[in-house]
Amino acid sequence: MDRKHRVLIMGAAGRDFHNFNLVYRGNPDVEVVAFTAAQIPGIDGKVYPAVLAGELYPKGIRIFSEDDLAALIHEHRVAEVVFSYSDVPYQKVMQKAALVNSCGAKFSMLGAIQTMIKSNKPVVAICATRTGCGKSQVTRKVCQILKAMGRTAVPIRHPMPYGDLAEQAVQRFATLYDLNRHHCTIEEMEEYEPHIAENRVIYAGVDYGAILRQAEEEADIIVWDGGNNDTSFYVPDLLITVVDPLRLGHEVSYYPGQVNLITADVVVINKADSTTPGVIAQLRETIRQQNPKAVIIVAASPVKVDDPGKIAGKRVLVVEDGPTLTHGEMLFGAGTVAANKFGASKIVDPRPFLRGSLADTFQLYPNIGTILPAMGYSPEQVADLRATIIAAHEAGAIDSVVIGTPIDLARVIELPIAAVRVSYDLMEIGTPTLKEVIQNRFSA
Repeated sequence: MDRKHRVLIMGAAGRDFHNFNLVYRGNPDVEVVAFTAAQIPGIDGKVYPAVLAGELYPKGIRIFSEDDLAALIHEHRVAEVVFSYSDVPYQKVMQKAALVNSCGAKFSMLGAIQTMIKSNKPVVAICATRTGCGKSQVTRKVCQILKAMGRTAVPIRHPMPYGDLAEQAVQRFATLYDLNRHHCTIEEMEEYEPHIAENRVIYAGVDYGAILRQAEEEADIIVWDGGNNDTSFYVPDLLITVVDPLRLGHEVSYYPGQVNLITADVVVINKADSTTPGVIAQLRETIRQQNPKAVIIVAASPVKVDDPGKIAGKRVLVVEDGPTLTHGEMLFGAGTVAANKFGASKIVDPRPFLRGSLADTFQLYPNIGTILPAMGYSPEQVADLRATIIAAHEAGAIDSVVIGTPIDLARVIELPIAAVRVSYDLMEIGTPTLKEVIQNRFSA
């Protein structure tokens, strides 16, 4: 009689694999019968390979669409479903729990500390309460401060394993060539390229124990560059959580972002230049209620462009970071801010010109509105993105493209029209500052 505890892991190609590797891989009393996937297009139908799953899973573990969850619970006699993805409103989490419970299975979530690996080097973890809070520029700022202190910071990025999982077990990015060698999606390049541009090595992949061991060999300090609003994969010596005043209230209504807020050593209120003092005061009060010991830093992320003349008086198509607009639910990003700041005559609605899978994206996320997300999870999606821009250009609807993503999009796709890149860096307002906090914590 099979007495193994049968588990299904609900995920989105990241946290789910990490939870399996850390908690379930090699446990003879547990059988993980399947993963389900949400949020990421095209991940379902794949297999978590045997080389990563371990000797207990010689055929690997299949990945199904989350739409199949109820049927999988019944078919595989699942005793427990482990919720393992992030940036989800509490109501949706409990709706998933209700579905699982109605099928007769236990619904559970692993604890933050339970899924952290201890490093033999100091760790600064940068997390957030939502996707699109501006965590990436905080991460870059932290790395710059550490470099000025004479410390080698090696960032490790939250997983985005959308390709061959076995090949992506441990990935090291030091040059732009590495982005091509690892067949990176646009979303991956958005996170890796800014570090490479500052001559910094960055790691990512699937097996975060193996990744950490390799990164420790060339780091004085590990910098966890978190994704979505997930908790850190490593035990932090300093946890910095970024919050967004443009989505007031989300810091206490999304999972597991509130965990990051409660456990933070430092909370950065970003985008202060895009809101009002009253909203900042409300957010301060929430932080004090949730985490009275946290240091609060107020900051802005002012936008810059390489050629304002390509925006002023022009009809522009704005391309923004994809995840920020989709599951991040932001209605605009840096590209929109730049278009307004530098005097665009019109932000052109991309919806009449959508091609291929982008039409599906707008159906799935109808609140995107008049901004074009830089979707690029596959070569087909990249082609659809280019075809959409070409269609808007050939229709005579646009004069230029405003690129709000952190990468050089023109390097990835050939644009048929003038384009302007938007950049943004973190700028603290008043004191305390990140430099003061980091020097106090890590001075020799």
